[in-house]
Amino acid sequence: MGPDTPLGRALWRLRSRACWDDAAALLDPYAPGHPQAALGRAALLVERCVFTAEGWPAAEDALRLAEAVAQVDDDRGAAACERGQLAYAATVLGVRDRTDEARAALGRAAALLAPHAPGRALLDFRRGLLAENLSETPESARAAYRRAHAGATSRGDLLLCSFTWRHLAGLAAREGELAEARHGFTESLRLREELGFLVGMAPALASLAEVEPEPEATRLREEAGRLVRLLGGVPTWLATRLPGAGQAGPEAGAEES
Repeated sequence: MGPDTPLGRALWRLRSRACWDDAAALLDPYAPGHPQAALGRAALLVERCVFTAEGWPAAEDALRLAEAVAQVDDDRGAAACERGQLAYAATVLGVRDRTDEARAALGRAAALLAPHAPGRALLDFRRGLLAENLSETPESARAAYRRAHAGATSRGDLLLCSFTWRHLAGLAAREGELAEARHGFTESLRLREELGFLVGMAPALASLAEVEPEPEATRLREEAGRLVRLLGGVPTWLATRLPGAGQAGPEAGAEES
């Protein structure tokens, strides 16, 4: 089920094109007896919620299964990390305030995951999201993103690096450091293009547009809007803010996991 297996490649193709339900269905036969399959299936359905603000019951069911079949602390910690992300997304997308649940779940994940566990960098990134968007403590967020970036870099996790670049750049932009922000957003977009992470390209383009002068900013927004239309209005939280992308979903934004 690794990324270089036929199943892993099929999962990536579907995930990167916003076909999370189809990807999760490929793992359905394995999930009840394989903790990693159950975790992967839950992560796909949580990510669907983040991008579409829909599918919450299915994600909850998948998380309960992942929690039930987990056999070691790394698996339990990864499941807790996904539960924290689901609660965070519900909060920032205005579905329901689950801030306390998000903090508790990520705290549990931190207690379960060893310092050098494979899921530690993703946990650091998600703790940064909470610090930035729920606690409004940008310095704590920056420290968490930097830990996540270092961990992702050491493991060659280029997709997570694209997220950490984007959020570090976002903090720089808030502080008026436009050159630093432009560099980070450009790196995030470059990685997503190299990986073929189609569903993540529109947010990267839109972020870069915020720190580019005209007419480049307009060109980037138009390209982001084209990609959102191509994917049927996904991410929904971005569709309302781009020219010609359609009107769908809440105004608030969540980050991809």
